[in-house]
Amino acid sequence: MQNEQIALTEAIYYTLLSLYEPLHGYGIMQKVEKMSEGRVTLAAGTLYGALNNLLKKGWIEALPKSVNNRKKEYLITTQGKEVVEMELLRLQELIDNGMKIVESGGEK
Repeated sequence: MQNEQIALTEAIYYTLLSLYEPLHGYGIMQKVEKMSEGRVTLAAGTLYGALNNLLKKGWIEALPKSVNNRKKEYLITTQGKEVVEMELLRLQELIDNGMKIVESGGEK
């Protein structure tokens, strides 16, 4: 994995988080909405465009369809998990730096 810093959109971030367990498109939309307490909603077109992009990057994989489930399910890959971990570190840095400034009243 490259060491470049990638800032994820909320839609991509929540989509990757939702795929720590296998889910189909509608399940992803529901889980993202639930995790974000309704703040982030994914339209079908947006979601499927994002899924295709994530597949191309190798951050998720499409699971083979089973006899019991005809819907295509997706799962995060090891590379996708690394991207999520890098994003968490980036966000934590933003929070830490913001808190330092806010708590000090802006003084150095």
